[in-house]
Amino acid sequence: MSKNSKRRMTDQQEFEVMKLVLDKFLWLGFGVMGWGMYTAIRDSSVLPGLWYMIAGAVLLLLFLVLIVKEYEIIK
Repeated sequence: MSKNSKRRMTDQQEFEVMKLVLDKFLWLGFGVMGWGMYTAIRDSSVLPGLWYMIAGAVLLLLFLVLIVKEYEIIK
């Protein structure tokens, strides 16, 4: 198979793949935030759990920036 005969994904197929990837990133970010909430409740101390929640929020923002940049490059 030569390089030129590779199939390109349609816009709809690219969108479906991006949705699957975004779903995993969202689960990861909210999982970290959920662990922070669990830690805060378990330890009866808000500060350790708060750091996890902040880390989860930063993770979600990081993925947001990466996805927006990737989307702008594609368009």
